[in-house]
Amino acid sequence: MTAPHPTGAKSLRRLLICSLISFGLLIVLLYAVRTPLHTYLGSVTGEEEGWEQVKGFGRLLLLRLGRPPLQLAAEVPIGNAGVNPYGVNTFLEQEVDAHKLELAMRMIRDAGFRWIRQEFPWEDIEQSGRGDFWDHKWNISAWDKYDRIVDLATRYDLHLIVRLDNPPAWSREVGDAMGTRAPPDGFEDYGNFVAEVVSRDRGKVQHYQIWNEPNIYPEWGEQPVDAQAYTRLLQVAYTRAKQADPDCIILSAGLAQTTETGPMNVSDLTFLQQMYDAGAKGYFDIMGVMAYGLWTGPGDRRTSLELTNFSRPQLVREIMVRNGDADKPLWATEVGWNALPVDSTATPIFGRVTLEQQARYAVQAYTRAQQEWPWMGVLNYWFFKRATDTENDQPFYYFRLVEPDFAPLPAYHAMKTLTSQPSSLHVGYHQESHWALQWDGAWQKVSDASAVLGQLARSTQAGDSLSFTFVGTELQLIVHSGPNGGTLRAIIDGRTDREISLHSDAETYGVPITLVRHWRSAARTVLLTNEGENGTYVDVDGLRVRNAGALW
Repeated sequence: MTAPHPTGAKSLRRLLICSLISFGLLIVLLYAVRTPLHTYLGSVTGEEEGWEQVKGFGRLLLLRLGRPPLQLAAEVPIGNAGVNPYGVNTFLEQEVDAHKLELAMRMIRDAGFRWIRQEFPWEDIEQSGRGDFWDHKWNISAWDKYDRIVDLATRYDLHLIVRLDNPPAWSREVGDAMGTRAPPDGFEDYGNFVAEVVSRDRGKVQHYQIWNEPNIYPEWGEQPVDAQAYTRLLQVAYTRAKQADPDCIILSAGLAQTTETGPMNVSDLTFLQQMYDAGAKGYFDIMGVMAYGLWTGPGDRRTSLELTNFSRPQLVREIMVRNGDADKPLWATEVGWNALPVDSTATPIFGRVTLEQQARYAVQAYTRAQQEWPWMGVLNYWFFKRATDTENDQPFYYFRLVEPDFAPLPAYHAMKTLTSQPSSLHVGYHQESHWALQWDGAWQKVSDASAVLGQLARSTQAGDSLSFTFVGTELQLIVHSGPNGGTLRAIIDGRTDREISLHSDAETYGVPITLVRHWRSAARTVLLTNEGENGTYVDVDGLRVRNAGALW
């Protein structure tokens, strides 16, 4: 055993002493300035009780001191991240009455959601055998209910994320002996099913999720979970889906948040690295992730292997960065808090909050993700409603936004208010397709292999404009300049007026132009207008926001 270096030991002692002194001063301040500090501690620990906040903050300090900063690659350009983030999980295939199905769609749209994550169970579509898509019980096409969901989603301007799992018994030689959710014997059968769904809905549906929570029981059946086997399944499904529709977008399965080590349940972080080791890179476009808060609120900034809180997606992101996937986004396939009634006899295995907390946490979760996680795209709330109340003795029932009779709960109203608020750009690199940008005039989407992620926005007419609000201390505009580059006028907060020439002797891509740099973080409005002559171009290839004032 090697003795510790005396200088290193002395530095460590000093660091611990300083930390203890700081922690002691914090406790004094907690009692001297109770309300503001209580609010602050709640915002960084996700705790609401005073002593839990103090303990949580102490652990947060130790975690921050004990490991290097998370490597999240916030300024890497990422496709499929700057989309409208408001999604919700649905069980629309369980709605028997057509008017209830349509009412659900209308309430989802009216609440401001733009995405629905909906399972298309394999066993319900290819029921009786390979290639048999007929519902023999009702003597109708097994596609009917799912075609109706797709058509209604299109009518209500809702984007579908179709989850494909739950295999039929015929796909396994032993039937359901290994569990109804066990994978098929031959992954090609699953690949055929994926190809059939993608081909059928090409042009109507673009996003598909391959399986769900394969790292826990019973989602992989009555057997140990297997990251290598899931990776092979993902590879087959991805390949067949892209053959059916090259423009489709594939999500990997959202891995369940757990700290267990197996064999039936394996930590999502361990399982993900095992997926990469097995060759998962290149076989998904979006990383699916679970983002439950469970026992603490969305402000909980403690990140550790043994904590399953709302910050856990950051650890998933760090694994992606480490494995060369920094340019891929995460989408939360499920997010929410459980409002199990206090008089329920069920065990609160998903944590327990009040209906008021559930509503408040939902808003805070979506807000935090937009403000701090530029690599996060859609967050799908778990869930809209169940068709009946027969499951009200089970804890999972109490994640819902709406009762089976369509009576909305506080979280529904809170999300409806949130989605009506204006959107802004926050820290990170954002593509020109970001949903918070307002384009006016004849801007065109241009494919250019030299542009960031192969696309940019181009204006060739004077008067075309781009407007948005950003929050931070620095804003950079990323442009393409060249011999035909035009002139851009920038107006910040209605006052600062600056003329920017995009003319240069050579074609140059990814040119950063600093529009704002200030010591104080604030919300600022930006108006960019093409001032050049018709025939010249103004190319916008992204925006970078920095926030030097962000403590955490």
